[in-house]
Amino acid sequence: MKIALIGYGKMGHEIERIALQRGHDIVCKIDIDNLADFDSDEFKSADVAIEFTAPMQAYNNIKKAFAAGVKVVSGSTGWMADHAEEMKELCSDGSNTLFWSSNFSLGVALFSKVNKFLANIMNGYDMYDVTMSETHHIHKLDAPSGTAITLAEGIIENLDRKNSWTKGTLLAADKSLTGSLQCNADELRIDSIREGEVPGIHEISYQSDADTITIVHNAKNRSGLALGAVMAAEYTAQHRGFLTMDDLMDSLSK
Repeated sequence: MKIALIGYGKMGHEIERIALQRGHDIVCKIDIDNLADFDSDEFKSADVAIEFTAPMQAYNNIKKAFAAGVKVVSGSTGWMADHAEEMKELCSDGSNTLFWSSNFSLGVALFSKVNKFLANIMNGYDMYDVTMSETHHIHKLDAPSGTAITLAEGIIENLDRKNSWTKGTLLAADKSLTGSLQCNADELRIDSIREGEVPGIHEISYQSDADTITIVHNAKNRSGLALGAVMAAEYTAQHRGFLTMDDLMDSLSK
């Protein structure tokens, strides 16, 4: 498979390493200093482009890839909430293809299923209140993380007493603390921490006066994200439309 990389930072390098290990070719690498290469023959020859950039760049990058006739796998977060309906519409007739996920880790996909299952169980035990915290490296621009938002949406879908999520506190890299622990009873608070080079920790806690039930996903490195992104590209090469991790996970479980 021919892969183009959009964004060639730490994730881009790790994706390249795993893609080559799995026998794929990297035909084009686009970063901030060579954006004109979206129009290159090398980029247009790609079966799939894998995009990991920043919230303010992802939307335009994907539109440029679509214009070049290239399918896209994107793991950029912090932008999809404003453009989800547009992206789904652009992909509705199969002329464009986007596989988007807030997190490509297979472990996070499994954790998400556990999260929904637990939320459904806790629906019958209103003495427990639920909160979430996420910790990431100091370079991450969006807070809360896209993964935390996706997990929160999974809880809200299954826990009747929560109707929305809200930003809680943010402990920044300089140890400054902003935000608040206060929220309405029907809101799910998400606290954020930016620390060192942490790949990603997501912790969901159900607390009562008597005890606490906690589930945690702790990413050890970026390799799980990169492997999932390459596997998503392999899936995307054979499918069309607006694709998600649910599609990939369903195909792996058959």
